[in-house]
Amino acid sequence: MMIRARHDLAARMMAILLVAGAVSACSAAAAPCRASGSVVRIVPLIGDIVGGALETCGDVID
Repeated sequence: MMIRARHDLAARMMAILLVAGAVSACSAAAAPCRASGSVVRIVPLIGDIVGGALETCGDVID
């Protein structure tokens, strides 16, 4: 009985770690899109359009 309890706890901990890793990986993958969008917004006339598209890229990845 005690072995099964340890196995269940280990399985739950592994699931939590995998979910947390997946969520943080998405944020790391979206960071270049968001950073580029912020930098491009400085460019006059087209900055807002292109920056908005890059921000949308980050939203889609998240």
